[in-house]
Amino acid sequence: MKNLLLFLLLASGFACTQNAAAQSKIKPDAFEQMLKTDKTAQLIDVRTPEEFASGHLENARNFDYYAPDFAKKLGTLDKNKPVLVYCAVGGRSGSAAAQLKQMGFKNIVDLDGGYRAWSGAGKKVIK
Repeated sequence: MKNLLLFLLLASGFACTQNAAAQSKIKPDAFEQMLKTDKTAQLIDVRTPEEFASGHLENARNFDYYAPDFAKKLGTLDKNKPVLVYCAVGGRSGSAAAQLKQMGFKNIVDLDGGYRAWSGAGKKVIK
């Protein structure tokens, strides 16, 4: 019985570790490094089309968080490739990351501080 309880405790701890690893929030420098090194990463900007047009990260695809087909667009992504997501400051991208996790995506990375942190750090933007 003790072995069974120990196994269940270890298994639940492992599951929590796995869930935490599936979704992370990282600073602009680490986000930029990931974009440079992982060519399979899918970069998604969840701001409005107007926000996107005013400036965005290179190679980002715009999936408007407020659009009625937002979830459908997320479903077009490859669940086995990393998804890097950002918004203006982190609210919408955090919600989008949680939605991606619920949809079964394996590796989700959220830009901590969003586009504002990225551009504030002097990182390259496309206008």
